Amino acid sequence: MKILIMEYHNTGWFALPGGFVKTTENLNAAVKRGLKERTGLDNIYLEQFYTFGDYARFDASVMKGILEAAGFQPESDHWLLDRFLSIAYYALVDYRKVTLNPDPLSDSFNWYTVNELPPLMLDHDKIVQKALETLRLNLNRRLVGMNLLPTKFTMKELRKVHEAILGEPIRRTTFQRKMLSLGILERHEKRYTGKAHKAPYLYSFVDGV
Repeated sequence: MKILIMEYHNTGWFALPGGFVKTTENLNAAVKRGLKERTGLDNIYLEQFYTFGDYARFDASVMKGILEAAGFQPESDHWLLDRFLSIAYYALVDYRKVTLNPDPLSDSFNWYTVNELPPLMLDHDKIVQKALETLRLNLNRRLVGMNLLPTKFTMKELRKVHEAILGEPIRRTTFQRKMLSLGILERHEKRYTGKAHKAPYLYSFVDGV
């Protein structure tokens, strides 16, 4: 599993991608707009998971440094130097199908594996940890597979998604028994790829899960 991280111009500072809500714009519309601008993705399920608003995360010198490194000279009362609240969302996508488009303040915009993230500015590491915590608590909800699996998938493919998110292997028989007991899967025909006796069953999520 990888996370999208940006690096600001001439600073060596790494951060999660984000954006601002326009004065007359709905919050969810702003998030979808930002996602499309940076990745080209549209119609992707997004999960709002937490709001970060501690006063301790406010540091005007950080944004001032980012702007100056990009060639701007903001006035002391510029709105970009004010305190911000961050409403965080996550989405699950196949990163191999994403076309990245860095914003004007960034030197780089790349995918990093969860266990090999660069040091992140301000409280962005806490945001990552909260996202992972929330994601792992929701493993059995349909959102886990919405953007990562085809409409019909094998039990092995579903298990691989869980293993990537948890960061550890899962015993095959235990996983299958648990998933079938939850009542969230519908079984279909087998997937034949050559050897009939090894053909796995295909599954899909039950409507409404």
